[in-house]
Amino acid sequence: MTVPPASDASAPSSSPAHRAQSRVTRRALIGAAGAVAAGAVITPAVMAGTTAPDAAGPGPAGPDDTVSGAAGANAAAVATGAGLTTEDFPATRTAAAVGEAPVEAAFPIGFVGVRWQGTPDATGGAIRLREADGTAGAWRTFPSNGCSPADGGGLLIPAGQAAGYELRAPAGATGLRSLALDTTHGPTRAVAVPSAPTRMRGLPYVSRAAWGADESLRFDPDGDEKTPAAYYPFQTITVHHTATPNGDSHPAATVRGIYELHTGTNEWGDIGYHFLVDEKGRIYEGRHTDGGGMPGHDAEGRVVTAFHVGGHNSGNLGIALLGTLVDRSPTPAARSSLTRLVRVLVRHHGVDPWAHVTYTNPVDGGRKEVPGISGHRDWMVTKCPGGTMYQELDRLRSAVADGA
Repeated sequence: MTVPPASDASAPSSSPAHRAQSRVTRRALIGAAGAVAAGAVITPAVMAGTTAPDAAGPGPAGPDDTVSGAAGANAAAVATGAGLTTEDFPATRTAAAVGEAPVEAAFPIGFVGVRWQGTPDATGGAIRLREADGTAGAWRTFPSNGCSPADGGGLLIPAGQAAGYELRAPAGATGLRSLALDTTHGPTRAVAVPSAPTRMRGLPYVSRAAWGADESLRFDPDGDEKTPAAYYPFQTITVHHTATPNGDSHPAATVRGIYELHTGTNEWGDIGYHFLVDEKGRIYEGRHTDGGGMPGHDAEGRVVTAFHVGGHNSGNLGIALLGTLVDRSPTPAARSSLTRLVRVLVRHHGVDPWAHVTYTNPVDGGRKEVPGISGHRDWMVTKCPGGTMYQELDRLRSAVADGA
C-alpha cells in the first residue's frame, strides 16, 4: 500500500521551480477557512455540473464517523452558496516508534503502520499485539500482498484496539519504523462541511473535509506546506488496492489512517493517492490541490503530483480501492464507481482507455511503456492491485470504453 516518493515527488522543496508553483501556508489556509465560515464567496474548485446518465452513483457516505458526501470546508472545495453544517470527527492519535522494541500506547490501537528499507519482501516480518493487562497474543506474519517500493516495503496492519505491540523486521530489512494509530476514538474536532453533495462532472465524491482530513498535518511548524503542489499534464491512470481488511465498517477512518501514515511516517506531506474508492462505492478525494480545477487537477487540467508509484508519479493519476483484492474481486458497488470515475477522467483528458503509452517523467526524463489504464505491478515488482483486480483491468477498460 505504501510507496516511497522518488525522484519526481520525494523532495519537491529542493526545486525552486516546484516551490514557486504553490506557496500556500497554514496561515493562509486558516484565513480562507475563516472566510468560508463567515459566508464569504470562494471560487469553487469543483465542477458541479448536472448529473450525467452514467454518473449516477452512491449518495452520502452515511453514518460512518458522521461523514456525509458533502463538500469540505477547505477553501478550494467550497462552492455555490450552499449552506454549511458542522460535523464532528475524532482527532487521530498516534505513537511513533523505531525498531523492534515493545510499544505501548495510551489509546486503543486501530492500526499499526509499518515501514522498512532494504528489501521489498515482507518475509520474516511479524507483529504480536498486547492487551491492556500485558497479555501478548500470537505472532502474526506480515501480509505479503501490499505494495513493494523500490527501497523497502510498507503495510497498514489492523490491530483490533490493542494496547501495544511488538514487531519483527522482515529478513534483510533496515530502518524499521512503526506508527500506532487511533482514527475512531480520539477527542472530537468540529469541521465545517457544506450540506450539498459534492460532484465532479456529475459524479458524487466525498471531499477531504467530509472524510475528516486534518489539513494541519500538511504543514511544518513554520506554517509552510511540507510538499507544495506541483502540476503536470496527464499521462496515465494507475489502479491500486490498499491491502487493508475487506468488509471495512469504518472506511473513512481507514482513509484517515492512510493519510496519517503517508503524511507523517512516509514523510510525503499528504496522502499518496488522488482518489480512493470504498466497498460501498463511495469515492474519496485524495491528494490536496490548490483550487481552480476538479479534484486532483489545477484550472488548466494538469494533474497534481501524488505519491503512489515511486519514480513515476508526475502526470500519473492514482486510484486506490480500499481492501485486499488478491483473491477476490471488488464489490459491484466499488467496481461501478471505479468505472464511472475512470470514465470521467478519460473523457476529461480525451484519451483512449485501451491505449498503451510511453510514460515520460517530466522531472527526470525517465520512460516506461505501460497501459494507459494500468495496475501498480505494471510499473514495478509488487502484488498491487492484487491478482484478481489486476486480471479485471481489461474488464475496466472495456466498461470505460463502452460508455465513453
